[in-house]
Amino acid sequence: MKPIKFKLTTLPTPLHPLKRLSVYLGGPEIWVKRDDLTDMAMGGNKTRKLEYLVADALSKGCDTLVTAGAIQSNHCRQTAAAANRAGLSCHLVLNGNPEAAPQGNLLLDTLFGPTIHWVTRDERDSRVNKLGEELKETGLKPYIIPVGGSNGMGAIGYVDAMLEVMKQAYALGTDFDLIIVASSSGGTQAGLQLGAILSGFPGTIMGISIDSGKVDGPIYREKMAKIAAESAAILGEPIRLEPENFNLNCDYLGQGYSVMGELERNAIHLAAEQEALLVGPVYTGRALGGLIDLIRNGVIGKNERILFWHTGDTPALFAYSSEL
Repeated sequence: MKPIKFKLTTLPTPLHPLKRLSVYLGGPEIWVKRDDLTDMAMGGNKTRKLEYLVADALSKGCDTLVTAGAIQSNHCRQTAAAANRAGLSCHLVLNGNPEAAPQGNLLLDTLFGPTIHWVTRDERDSRVNKLGEELKETGLKPYIIPVGGSNGMGAIGYVDAMLEVMKQAYALGTDFDLIIVASSSGGTQAGLQLGAILSGFPGTIMGISIDSGKVDGPIYREKMAKIAAESAAILGEPIRLEPENFNLNCDYLGQGYSVMGELERNAIHLAAEQEALLVGPVYTGRALGGLIDLIRNGVIGKNERILFWHTGDTPALFAYSSEL
């Protein structure tokens, strides 16, 4: 039986061609799925996951959401907003340092009013677990959400999303050879891949890795297979995905997570200039930059039809103004 959702957004999100960018690059035909337009807290892919995660928290009688991320975490921003929608309290464990004049996602975090706990990256995971125990001792009932909302429950949001985009494509009389999506904590790509099987999508889903390299790529694929298996079990679907079922490109890591280089900068400017489309400095700028590079190097054919899945990290642009 499919789990219930707590409504946080209006679906479906738009699907449309990027005509000027496609012409500028000399083909292929590029489309975009606008999950930057999930209409809560300036949008993003985590909203789809949070619809299931918040519903699960409420069904278990929890009163507090706890999650973690980097200082410009899109997931933390959307979790804090979702907590407010649901009447829950929220604690965020952020790796980084407080800023006197917060920008981007951190500014929005402060507006939503969660309790923020500052840690180093190495301390983050242990602090989340300890915080959960501390909150229980005060009489609260915390619900811990993994980084990115990436577990079996959260990924069901992207099983739904894959079914959604297939219906949209059919209605528009089109289809896709390749879907490109930014991939980091794994839940989005895991859900899409499971949804591809359930919907009969014949093409390829390629994740452009944002922070996992060639060395830990196999571990990351195993993680996605595990998430997909959890989702399939919750949905009662007898489907098993193996790590090798996940197409993960680790060629565009640059100088590391959240470090913007020429690849991201050029993609951000090109999307804005050609399509008035804003992509972010951490996730979607890197994924779009990878897509553009694959086209220019002939890895993606000129006659293919490509879907770029915009996962929505545009609020972080304001924290990178000096680099743009």
